[in-house]
Amino acid sequence: MKFKKILKHVVFLLLIGGLAFLYSFSLERNGNRKIVDSVVEFLPGVNNFLTHEMVNKLLIQNGTTVKNQAKTVIDLYSLENKVSKNPYVEKASVFLTIDGTLKSTIKQRTPVARIINDSSSYYIDKQGVEVPLSDVYSARVMLISGVDDNEEIKEILPLVFFILDDDFLQKEVVGIKKSDKGEFQLSVRSGDYKIDFGKLAEMDIKFKKLKAFYNKTFLDKTIQNYKKINLKYHNQVVCTK
Repeated sequence: MKFKKILKHVVFLLLIGGLAFLYSFSLERNGNRKIVDSVVEFLPGVNNFLTHEMVNKLLIQNGTTVKNQAKTVIDLYSLENKVSKNPYVEKASVFLTIDGTLKSTIKQRTPVARIINDSSSYYIDKQGVEVPLSDVYSARVMLISGVDDNEEIKEILPLVFFILDDDFLQKEVVGIKKSDKGEFQLSVRSGDYKIDFGKLAEMDIKFKKLKAFYNKTFLDKTIQNYKKINLKYHNQVVCTK
């Protein structure tokens, strides 16, 4: 009985050792396999800043493309970090599939406005992150001037989002200008007149007044008689001809 018990232990240990050997052999064999392809997938959204070719140029290791390199030498963290640092990338994931394909999934940044000041011009995304202008794509977004730093950008974002969340305002408002007094003026698509919006308080009330004024003046065709439409005053719209 004792011999059988010892034999069982020996067989069990040999079995475990054999499985461990096969596993390590499989890992080594798999690691020595080469990358057969590199696939770039853009997640749904605005995907005009980066092309597949531009991303593949970021996926360089040891001075050459990752294709045909052994799996064991691929530094996935380094490649993912390199792609993520691209200013047009909001989020990226780089990984290897079972069949030896290097796959990159990328969410590009969505520009919501373009900042224009004396020294530079750039887009901002929905987080207020600066996105450089592109040689391959020009986004049709509202223009913002008079805003010079990150704090002022954060301040204006609620106004930008309010406009973008309204189908009519999104099409109508093409520009926002901040004055030295900290007040805002809107440029619109429907005419040369300016909208004096004032401070950012009571945005919903001000835009309701603007829509009511539009409904009346577009109907009687008097809207083009005005140069300025002032929404700053309580319960009224003051116009300048």
